[in-house]
Amino acid sequence: MTIDIDKIANGKGWRDALKSIIYILVGTFVMSLGFVLFINPYKIVPGGVYGISIVIHHTTKGMFSIFPDGTPIGLVSACLDTILTIIGTKILGPRFGFKTVLGFLSTATFMDILTIFIGENDPLGLQNDLLLASVFGATIIGIGLAIVFKSKATSGGSDIIAAIIAKYTHLPIGHLLIYVDSAIALLGLIAFSDWKIPLYSWLVIFITGKVVDMILEGAGHEKMLLIISDKHAEIRERLLNDMGRGGTYLNGEGMFSGDAKKVIYTIVDRREVLILEEHIGRIDPNAFVAVIDANEILGEGFKSLSEKTKD
Repeated sequence: MTIDIDKIANGKGWRDALKSIIYILVGTFVMSLGFVLFINPYKIVPGGVYGISIVIHHTTKGMFSIFPDGTPIGLVSACLDTILTIIGTKILGPRFGFKTVLGFLSTATFMDILTIFIGENDPLGLQNDLLLASVFGATIIGIGLAIVFKSKATSGGSDIIAAIIAKYTHLPIGHLLIYVDSAIALLGLIAFSDWKIPLYSWLVIFITGKVVDMILEGAGHEKMLLIISDKHAEIRERLLNDMGRGGTYLNGEGMFSGDAKKVIYTIVDRREVLILEEHIGRIDPNAFVAVIDANEILGEGFKSLSEKTKD
């Protein structure tokens, strides 16, 4: 984590650093709750270092006298993350800073402390309802992970594995993360001989990713519209005056006719789509309208870019 010298001079750097640390600690605590309450007690293996640690924990019960209940998940994950971070730094360069280390160490600590106090013998009585455990566990983990990401930190673990593989294969990191986590989820089938384990594990991986995207990018209530009509001026009036929305003209050309076309590009919320479509239908029933989900909109009239990018 780097701190700007000018910011330190007026105290802003320290405030930003403290804010990041608080985000990381709160986020990792929430993540740990999700693992301890909903994931580990039911031997779900949700990919990543924590998935590997859960498998090791349950398969080492009674193996070591010092850890009769199995090796602590937090301790194993911290060791694995430390090894991966060292390897990643050597191969990929010093891209893993203080925030990443704080993130995986605090998660490991919280997980082991919470396990001591909460236990892992079906704490919520969901042994016969693993679907509910998977959905709620994934949602809580996703919320915690999104809070960590808001501090500009990374989760380490399988992210590092994917980045190393990407360097030598040139495959997209996003795809590799899915492959790595899916392969780790299969460890549950091998270790516990239960074909339902990887199914629940893949569900957790999917929901966690969706929750993170929704929190970081918004719930996708906005829609992007591309409107092609010879009566674009009348549609423009309805958009500006009746709905209070703006837009942009794009210059196009008909593929068959070769005629010049004005394309209206605009963003409205989900409720306004039907209103705008009704206006367009009255003005030009033959208009071409494409409605596209917009995951995140930044700029005038929506969330500002400065608000999004500030620490």
